[in-house]
Amino acid sequence: MKVGKISFTSTAINTQNQKEKKDFLNIFYDKVKNEADMTDAIKVPRTIFKGYLGIMTGTTLVTLGSLINKPKSLSKTLSVTGLLASLYGTWAFVRPFILIGKGVEKVGDKS
Repeated sequence: MKVGKISFTSTAINTQNQKEKKDFLNIFYDKVKNEADMTDAIKVPRTIFKGYLGIMTGTTLVTLGSLINKPKSLSKTLSVTGLLASLYGTWAFVRPFILIGKGVEKVGDKS
């Protein structure tokens, strides 16, 4: 058998799959029961959002640092970077409430 005589023939299944290929977001819209779940928005202050991102990123980096054992310098770098990111996230999350005082209600301010 010669390799040059092998030919590829397209089947109807391949052409149907290409025609029915959907957009990435359309797959989510088809699976979601309530369409408002895809379009709702929650207003969150920017500093609190930065805090969430910092804490989540820091936790991920600390976890990666604990999983990687071979190069000790990479493990320590990831762990220290994760701790610093979590510390910044905590600072950004708490700062509007504690330092500025807008989120804390004082006992004598009930008017």
